[in-house]
Amino acid sequence: MKKFNIRKVLDGLTAASSSSSSATAQPGTPRENDVVQETLQSEHFQLCKTVRHGFPYQPSSMAFDPVQKILAVGTQTGALRLFGRAGVECYCQHESGAAVIQLQFLINEGALVSALADDSIHLWNLRQKIPAILHSLKFNRERITYCHLPFQSKWLYIGSERGNIHIVNVESFTLSGYVIMWNKAIELSTKTHPGPVVHISDNPMDEGKLLIGFECGVVVLWDLKSKKADYRYNYDEAIHSVAWHHEGKQFVCSHSDGTLTTWNIRAPAKPAQIITPHGKQPKDGKKPEPCKPILKVEYKTTRAGDPFMVLSGGLSYDTVGRRACLTVMHGKSTAVLEMDYPIVDFITLCETPYPNDFQEPYAVVVLLEKDLVVIDLGQIGYPIFESPYPLSIHESPVTCCEYFADCPSELIPALYSVGSRQKRQGYSKKEWPISGGNWGQGTQTYPEIIITGHADGSIKFWDASALMLQVLYKLKTAKVFERARGKEEKPSTDIVDEDPFAIQTLFWCPESRMLCVAGVSAHVIIYRFSKQEATTEVVQLLEVRMQSEFSEADSPDPGGEQTPTLPTSAASSSPQEAEPPNQLTAGVNSSEGARDNIPCLQVRSSPLKQSPGYQVELVVQLVWVSGEPPQQITSLAVNSSFGLVVFGNSNGLAVVDYVQKTLLLNLGTSELYSPSDPCQRQPRSPRKPRQPSGGFCDSNDGSNNSEDRCKSPTSGSTSPCNSDDERKQNFIEKAKMSRKISSSGEQKLDLEDRSHRWSPWLCKWPVGSMKNGKLAARMTRKLNVHKTKSDPHRYGKDNAFTRSRSSSVTSIDRESREAISSFYFCESFPRKSGSLASPCLLVGTTQGSVMMVALSLQPGGDQKLQQSLSFASCGTLVQLKGGILTMALLDAAGTMLPPSCEVWYDPNASDEEKEKEKTRRRRPATPPSSQEGQDSQFAVLCSEKQANVVAMPSQTSIYKHNITETSFVLRADVVQMAGAYCIACFCANGHIMTLSLPSLRPLLDINYLPLTDMRIARTFCFSNLGQALYLTSPTEIQRITYSQETCDNLQEMLSELFTPVETPEAPNRGFFKGLFGGGAQSLDREDLFGETTAGKASRSLAQHIPGPGSMEGMKGAASGVVGDLARARVALDERGQKLGELEERTAAMMASAESFSKHAHDMMVKYKDKKWYQL
Repeated sequence: MKKFNIRKVLDGLTAASSSSSSATAQPGTPRENDVVQETLQSEHFQLCKTVRHGFPYQPSSMAFDPVQKILAVGTQTGALRLFGRAGVECYCQHESGAAVIQLQFLINEGALVSALADDSIHLWNLRQKIPAILHSLKFNRERITYCHLPFQSKWLYIGSERGNIHIVNVESFTLSGYVIMWNKAIELSTKTHPGPVVHISDNPMDEGKLLIGFECGVVVLWDLKSKKADYRYNYDEAIHSVAWHHEGKQFVCSHSDGTLTTWNIRAPAKPAQIITPHGKQPKDGKKPEPCKPILKVEYKTTRAGDPFMVLSGGLSYDTVGRRACLTVMHGKSTAVLEMDYPIVDFITLCETPYPNDFQEPYAVVVLLEKDLVVIDLGQIGYPIFESPYPLSIHESPVTCCEYFADCPSELIPALYSVGSRQKRQGYSKKEWPISGGNWGQGTQTYPEIIITGHADGSIKFWDASALMLQVLYKLKTAKVFERARGKEEKPSTDIVDEDPFAIQTLFWCPESRMLCVAGVSAHVIIYRFSKQEATTEVVQLLEVRMQSEFSEADSPDPGGEQTPTLPTSAASSSPQEAEPPNQLTAGVNSSEGARDNIPCLQVRSSPLKQSPGYQVELVVQLVWVSGEPPQQITSLAVNSSFGLVVFGNSNGLAVVDYVQKTLLLNLGTSELYSPSDPCQRQPRSPRKPRQPSGGFCDSNDGSNNSEDRCKSPTSGSTSPCNSDDERKQNFIEKAKMSRKISSSGEQKLDLEDRSHRWSPWLCKWPVGSMKNGKLAARMTRKLNVHKTKSDPHRYGKDNAFTRSRSSSVTSIDRESREAISSFYFCESFPRKSGSLASPCLLVGTTQGSVMMVALSLQPGGDQKLQQSLSFASCGTLVQLKGGILTMALLDAAGTMLPPSCEVWYDPNASDEEKEKEKTRRRRPATPPSSQEGQDSQFAVLCSEKQANVVAMPSQTSIYKHNITETSFVLRADVVQMAGAYCIACFCANGHIMTLSLPSLRPLLDINYLPLTDMRIARTFCFSNLGQALYLTSPTEIQRITYSQETCDNLQEMLSELFTPVETPEAPNRGFFKGLFGGGAQSLDREDLFGETTAGKASRSLAQHIPGPGSMEGMKGAASGVVGDLARARVALDERGQKLGELEERTAAMMASAESFSKHAHDMMVKYKDKKWYQL
């Protein structure tokens, strides 16, 4: 019997209440079940987090289990990340969000103790795939400063800011009555407080001796049994850390003046040795100059050689600007290892977990602010290990992100083969030392690829299959351009102050492997994938002049004329012919005149050696126009069958043939609404290789101020040079605005009226023809409106917000700010009366308009060079509220019709191989036909506010759904789920929703993530099969699923942290040590700290809180199926226990009855023959 799920009902009610109108068919249209039989139900959807990848953001502490080989990292936000072998990682979070100040493993016990800055300690159970807190202890009157848990002990020492030491039983998480008070530990004659406890450790050879370090420089050796101090060691400088020699006769202290003091435990009067590792030794025998504090020191011994002393800090003060260093002292040699970032913590990895044996160090794990480095101590030069973790996501800030699930299986091996050649050399040859845990046993086997674009212009491809993440290939787009060698050479034409190569948006076709990238400097780069190396003598460049200006705020008159300009405003002439002096290459850039025809970046003029992988096919750059910088590109799409790339911004759109390196179409946004008379245009060939010229003017020249030029690579509201606070404030203001469009009804009626009145216009260009070496020029449309911010959107994969449309924005501003927000190549019906589908381009704008442009192109092949190309605007298809985010096309059965594409072939292969590849190229499917009066396609359109399904070719809106009224959609994608298709949406109010197709029924609505950061909005993306991700911090990717099936199988898919491993044998004491009483001395801590001897601690000192992973917490927090099973198991146990007790009671009653019967029988026999008077 199917189980009734009340949660699904509540989800449905929430979804219904969040929208003002349900997805119901309009009057006169078929009912839902008459159109398409839908299979997706709400039972297919459930939202949960899966895994988190990347470097822990703002790390604060670290711990290592030497037996389990597991590394734990705590952060300043209360997060806990655990790492094992490659692919084994786990993320946990403390509810309080307080910083993790220290971590302590219960070695080989599958447990971890965390101490937080809010004076709480927590016990984590690592024996389950998702670790949970078993116990918590919150201190009320003491501030925790240091913790120490001896190996194979259940008693945790906790040092406080007041200088006291408390002891906690980690099994029950209760305080012992045994307390070491600071005033008893120090000398009675001391008049000042010794400060907080900065170190606690027990003598490796005597567990009854506890070494306590106070911040002021006092170290006390405390006898736990006699409860008094044996020795006190005084030094003038503050202490930062203490380390024992394994024999327990010496210890080393690091101090704030950069010195290391070595003490013999039986000689407390003065240190046995004082050294300053980085101090200059004066010749006159005076004390060396003070250095920076040595924050941590570790002292590790070896059997066969000199001991290792590893320390961080301690550099001389005259090393200004020097990076953080780790110093390794081994015998007489001292190695100073520079780090890229400040050191947070380090741990020396040793062969044995026992502190009283030779340590035999083999590696040092160094936790930096933005990296994790493992150093091999066993090889000369101390090389580092190659990290198997995906910790380089933030190598350069992520500006955009795309997610492809269930992509072609041959892609990952192809990317890996070219990416493996990019690996650095010089790594340690040994295996990665953090090797604990086991991989999950999930059944999710489909390939997944994540692509990240970065601020330095790099693009990284990641293998994200099976809940893992591994870098496959890295592409550096900045290699295409000349780099400024100094500040004096920095181009003044940059439209951003920082990161001119930052990736703004990208488009990737997995089938053809075509990659198209748009950057913040208004440039587009088209790449082809090749397995062979190539050298490009001249980088093919096409410069495009896009400008749209009106004299009025409203759209121009439909009858207006377009006047072709002279060739000086176009791209350059043919490479074979001389270039006129007034062509685009001679851009105006003088102190007297405004900048004109100058791109923002200079393409390199020297030959470009291109390694196997993605290689440059064409660079397209927008140029300055009359002192105005080019608007950033907001949308992008590629069609490999036609060899076209289309891109748009707030001025209009341009279509480029990347095969012939030709500009085919350059239209203003207004012309999509108001097609005019046909005009003859000719294609532009790629310009000649342009020599680097000094054609850049001062940055203060021009009418645009820096605020107008500094656009964000993805957000559309701020630039990379803006601060995070400004971004956050802009977002909060935007989120609060009511995105209402005044006079939207009038605008919609006007558009509908115009779309019926206008007749489609047609422009044709015979490709490859030229007249006298001059090509037809682009149109320069003059519209005097004020410059506005660009609106980053892209075809189906938007990475950013659209701009705010508050009620205070005037209609003139709204009209002038309309930008192209998305594209979609398809084969559909451009006319209502059409019966045969033809290639089309759907164009969406930030004002909610969807236009259709008919294309007449020949797909692929050499014949394309002789065919004529034509474009015809078909007017407005539909008008929605809010900017258009995504568009798609479904067939009559509800299956998605992807854009046609060609199969990948290697452009650098031999002619024979190319011919073989051409024979198997994928041709576009036969265009579907439509019978008269019947619709055979559904156009799916989603905006920031609404979703709409339009039947084609009748262009009738059959379903419409208001997604949100009070918020706006940030990201929307048409995705495949359980063999069907749906729309997945992420709103600014944190809701994640899915709508069925084509009926737009709400299937899921969960308030998942209250949005407070622009980063999340910029990087959130959906993919097929219920997968999604976003950048949860500047260094971490959070993956989530909205699939019920994945949620159910998540436990099997996750990796295991704890694996059963035998603890190594304790070191042998030896015959003579055993005979004469040497070796380690044990201590019965239970007898010393237990309640019987030490008594109970004060109840007001700390509060015990049962964790959700404990039995008390499980009974209170169990819910859902797992909770039902747990409760059923508990009930069965209780029932079995009661049955056992009942059986015991029954047996006791039977025994009692038998005994009574026996006694009765004996009495009867005894008195059977006696008379009554004989009794």
